Amino acid sequence: MPEFDSVLLLLGIASFFAGLVDAVVGGGGLIQIPALFAAFPQTLPATLFGTNKLASVVGTSSAAMQYARRVAVPWHVALPGAIAALVGSWCGARAVAYLPPTLLKPVILVLLILVAAYTFARKDFGVSAQEHPDGRRARIIATAIGLGIGFYDGFFGPGTGSFLIFLFVRVLGMDFLRASVTAKILNVATNIAAIAFFALNVPILWSAAAVMATCNLSGAITGSRLALRHGVGFVRKMFLFVVCVLIAKMGWDLMAH
Repeated sequence: MPEFDSVLLLLGIASFFAGLVDAVVGGGGLIQIPALFAAFPQTLPATLFGTNKLASVVGTSSAAMQYARRVAVPWHVALPGAIAALVGSWCGARAVAYLPPTLLKPVILVLLILVAAYTFARKDFGVSAQEHPDGRRARIIATAIGLGIGFYDGFFGPGTGSFLIFLFVRVLGMDFLRASVTAKILNVATNIAAIAFFALNVPILWSAAAVMATCNLSGAITGSRLALRHGVGFVRKMFLFVVCVLIAKMGWDLMAH
């Protein structure tokens, strides 16, 4: 079917760039989800979200491994944060049945604007690590972040990676590179929880997911290499770019409705 092949080709291209962006600072869903909705406009949204998560988890896992080889991963906060994120994401996905996620849009837009303003104003924000030595306190904070942002990712999703990175830099004193690798580990957990939920409750587009996962993986390898080569400054700029794009998209969506 030539038409279906062309759809898969376009999804593959979108997934490559989604994987690249996601590997650096998150936000790949900005590219991948609209591409899925454009390709399959008659398909149940939950099916498309599940397909997106399945494609994304491969690239996110690869990016996490790429970073872990070159960056010292703060496992003492990453592991409890990931476990909490797994639980939070599952609960968030379940909560969609009881509360429309769109109600969060105005709140998330305001939070993203505050994140961008703070990062622009603080030129040294995330440039160097100033991590707190208290391991127990850091684990508790990471668990709270994982639970809260994990719930948000399962419930709504846009900006998850950006919020994780910002909180790891602001609250735990990481630099952008360490914050990014820690966010990837938590994101793998939220993706796994969401995949488990969607796979048990809705059909998944497995053929599209396979193509997208392969291309997302290629993009993730490219993105993580770029981040490791160019360092903290590059990740900071990409972070600000993605947050600004998120603000523009969510603002447009609110005005359109």
